[in-house]
Amino acid sequence: MALYEHVVIARQDISPQQAEALNDTLKALLEEQGGSVAKIEYWGLRNLTYRIKKNRKGHYSLLAIDAPSAAVKEMERQLSLNEDVLRYITVRVEELDLELSPVLARKERERERGDRTERRPPSGYEDYPGA
Repeated sequence: MALYEHVVIARQDISPQQAEALNDTLKALLEEQGGSVAKIEYWGLRNLTYRIKKNRKGHYSLLAIDAPSAAVKEMERQLSLNEDVLRYITVRVEELDLELSPVLARKERERERGDRTERRPPSGYEDYPGA
């Protein structure tokens, strides 16, 4: 079986629970076809670079997949029929990266730092009223 990384962008109108349910549906479909999903990451509601079907935001998800090509083709066919899916991309990889993706790692770092309400202005702005 081949290894793939798959990113799905769903409409902004659906809830995060519906986006997670879409991921679970994809996982069940792949397992039914003889594949497996090693990792599912829900990246949350993020801004799109440009509008897609009148949407400015989308629910992003990443799936690390180990499945035959027929299962991936069926999954892509199902996604093309789903009205909630704006875009998807599947990339074949040599090995699956099961660590935290850079998107979630950044969120985790920000969460660990906590709320930084007190910020300093850049150097050269010492006379700035808020400094």
